[in-house]
Amino acid sequence: MKKKLVSVLLTAAMVASLVGCGGSKEEAPAETTEKTEASAEKAETPDENAEAPAESYQLDKITMVVNGTLTATVDNGQADFEKQWEDAVGVDLEIQQLDHSGYVDAVGRLFAGGDYPDVIIMSADMYAQYAPTGLLWDMTEAYENADFQARMALPTINEALKKDGKLYGFAPTYGNGCVTYVKQAWLDAVGLKAEDIKTYDDYYNMLLKFHNEDPDGNGVNGDTYGVVAAGFVGNEAPYINYLPEFWQDAYPALVQDANGTWIDGFQTDATKAALLRLQQAYADGAIDPETLTASTKIAREKWFSNDQTGSAGVFTYWAGSWYQTLTDNLIKNEVDENIVQLAPIAEVGKYLNREAPVWCIIDDGDGDNAREQAIFDAFIETMMDGDVVQTLWTYGAEDVHWSTKAESFVTNPDDPEKKKEYSYEDGVFHLKPSPNDPNSLWKKNHLDPALVVCPLTNGYVDQSELAVAGNKFFTENCVDAPISPASETYTNESGTIYDAKLAVITEVVVNGGDVDAAMETYVSTVGSIVDQCLSELNAAE
Repeated sequence: MKKKLVSVLLTAAMVASLVGCGGSKEEAPAETTEKTEASAEKAETPDENAEAPAESYQLDKITMVVNGTLTATVDNGQADFEKQWEDAVGVDLEIQQLDHSGYVDAVGRLFAGGDYPDVIIMSADMYAQYAPTGLLWDMTEAYENADFQARMALPTINEALKKDGKLYGFAPTYGNGCVTYVKQAWLDAVGLKAEDIKTYDDYYNMLLKFHNEDPDGNGVNGDTYGVVAAGFVGNEAPYINYLPEFWQDAYPALVQDANGTWIDGFQTDATKAALLRLQQAYADGAIDPETLTASTKIAREKWFSNDQTGSAGVFTYWAGSWYQTLTDNLIKNEVDENIVQLAPIAEVGKYLNREAPVWCIIDDGDGDNAREQAIFDAFIETMMDGDVVQTLWTYGAEDVHWSTKAESFVTNPDDPEKKKEYSYEDGVFHLKPSPNDPNSLWKKNHLDPALVVCPLTNGYVDQSELAVAGNKFFTENCVDAPISPASETYTNESGTIYDAKLAVITEVVVNGGDVDAAMETYVSTVGSIVDQCLSELNAAE
């Protein structure tokens, strides 16, 4: 299959920037330029096997690239999900699941080698960068004529994704966001109540108590931390969602001001103030020092670890179903499972609802939409069918992750305190124990049933009370995050800009350096690049 060449220069620059994202030190493959040039030559060569008209196009296989949002992993029933999807759709499905924390880097390397999938999930940031390149298929007409339009409950989600009236990716859910979770046992141990944490001073005092006192009850003061996070700042929107209490009104990215003008939020006084708050917290032990390099997986597992020494009392993470998942992991590790959702402190105001992740179809560049339309029909149209396939995406494989057959089972049978018995009559929809953990009930697969733009029509609903409470809490306490920037220079240089930000954060927060001096280094390093990005963004408005 021939692949569409955006441009040799753009692709090479994009690869270099993306490999730099997320702190990855891996270099792009040496053969990148050769492969790109080869792709260019191939793209210019007439295809003797030109694709047939849409009505006769035969789609035999779909290759899919996804991150950790697909819960049915290789060791957790993925083969069953894949087989049942193939049986329902009649097309072979090849799943390539990349590491969640390093996804941006991994996609960059994948594209650099010319290894393009048919469909790929992208964050809002990635979508904004790739949409103008010509690599993503314009699915506007396919989307507007889709059968699921008749059942669309949240049409504004995808309408907001259009670029100059064109849609290059489909969001099956709205974005969701993060809330701050606090261990109730730790609050009790230091004599605090969650409802009294209303300001930054209240929040910071809580973190200091979690570090300086003995909240884990092991008899040792100072061997725990206030908060742990997956990095001081993210490499994709909304950037500040893991440590909102420190960033407050700062947004360290290219962002529009009140007048709609694009500015560099990283160079503002608000960002400098946030860096100084982080610097003080790092020096005081309020922040786990591993935060600088921790992935989401490392931060999660440290927070609910069986050994709470070195853990933290606060963890800001995704809302809704994660409220239940974090609780379940605490139970699994025999740690007090009672956690509370902290209302946004006054200086934060609202948590950020991120722009929705999207499924994109790669354009093969032959000028014929037959193949891409066939992929849309088989993959995206069925994802929102309201029944069999949407259930697969929502809850996983039948009789593996969920069932309607009569059955009984027990979780934690050997633990009298945690033992729980389940019994269901024939015809009653229910979730089963996770394939890789028989003591934990399965929750969902890829789609959160509370967030979908088109609801299921088969009546299958199984959300825990915590997940429902988490979604309700978040929607009552959130505001939409700023839109992501999209310009040619930003697409090429976003990784370079991010690396320069990390250098400032490391110097100021970790090394205790002067914030103004560090910011001067940032400007001297990427100031001209940022200015070019802003020029393009503002010229496009």
